[in-house]
Amino acid sequence: MPVVPIQETSAGIDFSQRVVVSTTVAGSPALAAETTIATLTLPGDLAVIRSVILRGWAAFTVGTSGTTVQLRIRQTDTSGTVKGNSGALTGGVSAGNLLVESVAGVDAAPSNTGQVYVLTLQVANGAAASTVSAVEFDAIVV
Repeated sequence: MPVVPIQETSAGIDFSQRVVVSTTVAGSPALAAETTIATLTLPGDLAVIRSVILRGWAAFTVGTSGTTVQLRIRQTDTSGTVKGNSGALTGGVSAGNLLVESVAGVDAAPSNTGQVYVLTLQVANGAAASTVSAVEFDAIVV
């Protein structure tokens, strides 16, 4: 069977509303609490045909007594449905260390097109606040 070449390109098609990015640090974990570190909201007038691809990245300094760190992507807030989870990461986790970690997920059925997502960070056994210095939180609506 012959290979069919691609006949069309995306040149001239505006995908900007389908890619949502947040680089604003919303907070830092106090002690061992799961804390929202970034938030993003999908535009209200998009049709979600397949799913929403989610990616989060954070740079942070581990607070006193931290033993593991965990990034999560949730719908709505820190009690919302988990859409991405890094699991408990231990590499380099020690008080005062600057770490960079990431997490990815997919929401196959967002509740609406104005869906809010949060990127959270939890430092297990933290006896003092950790400090988030940079984040990037992205959503691609497909």
